[in-house]
Amino acid sequence: MKRRSGEALLLQTIDLHERDRIVVFLSRDWGLKRGAARSARARFSRFGGELQQLAKVHLSWFEKPDRDLVRLGDAEMLRSPGALHADLEGILVSSYLAEHMQTFAQENEPENHLYRLLDTTVQALTAGCDRSLAARYLECWTLRLSGVFPTPRQCPSCGEALGDEAVLAVDAAGLLCVSCGAGAGANRRIGEPALSFLRRIAGADLARLQENGGFEESTLKAVEAVAREVRRAFLGRELRSYGVMQRTLRDLAS
Repeated sequence: MKRRSGEALLLQTIDLHERDRIVVFLSRDWGLKRGAARSARARFSRFGGELQQLAKVHLSWFEKPDRDLVRLGDAEMLRSPGALHADLEGILVSSYLAEHMQTFAQENEPENHLYRLLDTTVQALTAGCDRSLAARYLECWTLRLSGVFPTPRQCPSCGEALGDEAVLAVDAAGLLCVSCGAGAGANRRIGEPALSFLRRIAGADLARLQENGGFEESTLKAVEAVAREVRRAFLGRELRSYGVMQRTLRDLAS
C-alpha cells in the first residue's frame, strides 16, 4: 500500500452507505482520483466540513495496485469555496467547472495545467470575478489544453491569417477563414468581439481580464455558443451540469 499526499481540488462527493462518501478530486501531481472517505458523514468525522466541492485541500490517501478507489486519510482546508456556494447560481457554476475536470482530466496522470486552470479560476471567483467570464475562460482553456481548440490566428484549411471574422466549421473542429468556411458549408460566423476574447485569453490570466473591464454580455454569449458546439462535437454529448445550469437559470429568470 502506497501513501500519497499533496494539494488537491475537490470535484464531487457522493454518499456511500450510511456513513461514508466517495470523493472525486484532482491532484496536482497525481491527476484525477476517486477515494473513499470512511465515516465522512458521521457526526464527529475527522473530515469535518473540509469535503466541499471546489475546496482546495492538502489531502492524504492510500493506494493499492489492484484497486481504482483509494482510501482517504485526512484533509486540511487550504481554501474554501466560500461565497461561491452562497447562492444557487454559484453552486451551479461550481458543478459546471468541476465536471469539466472530471471529463477532460486523465486518471493517474499529472494534470498540472488543468489543475492550475481550475485553481486560478476558483481563486478569481472567490475574489468576486464575473461568473460568466470565469466560465467562458475555463471552458475555452480546457478545450485548448486538451488539444481541441487552438488559438484562432490562422485558417487550418488554407493557412491564411484569420481577420476580424471567422466561421466555425460544420464539424466544429476549428475556425476557418470566411472564404474557406463558405466553401465548406460552415454555418456559424464568429465576429471580431468573440475572436478577440479567444485570442486575448492566450496571453492574459483571468484576474487581468477582469481588471481590464471584462467583456460585453453579448460577446460572452457568442463565446459560450462556440465553446458549446466544439465541446459537443468532441465529446459526442453535452455535459450534464451545463443542461441543468441552463434550465435552472432560465426558470429563475422567467
